Amino acid sequence: MQLSPAHHDERLTAPRAWWGISVLLGLACALMMLPLGTLPLLAGLVGGTALAGLLVSSYGSARVRVVNGALAAGDARIPVSALGEPEVLDAEEARAWRTYKADSRAFMVMRSYVPTAVRVEVTDPADPTPYVYLSSREPEALAAALRAAKEQAATA
Repeated sequence: MQLSPAHHDERLTAPRAWWGISVLLGLACALMMLPLGTLPLLAGLVGGTALAGLLVSSYGSARVRVVNGALAAGDARIPVSALGEPEVLDAEEARAWRTYKADSRAFMVMRSYVPTAVRVEVTDPADPTPYVYLSSREPEALAAALRAAKEQAATA
């Protein structure tokens, strides 16, 4: 199935190292249960690893999508007609917009382990949000999808 150029779907998953850390946390839980016996040790290993894995999975489940003329990022759904021109940010510029250039009113789907991002002005005069900051491993594809969706909305 061929996706239209106005479609983009990306999941901002946690890095592999975080999954290794969740296994190490499970081992730490198992070692804490060692004085209580073998069964509590196994319960600590399974329970600690499962809980840490659940936390890593939930943090890494953020999605950035452009579909049906809207940008769906995290919990927000914004029609592309309310957005300006997307700006692709390289690693250095993305770090600047995450830190000293950031506006506290902005909507951000930010993951520090994703070095690149896209910043899009919000042009809706009724919305106090100045811009949307979206971490993305494929910022050019996201910007192209936003532009294509905006063109499709304008011609429809």
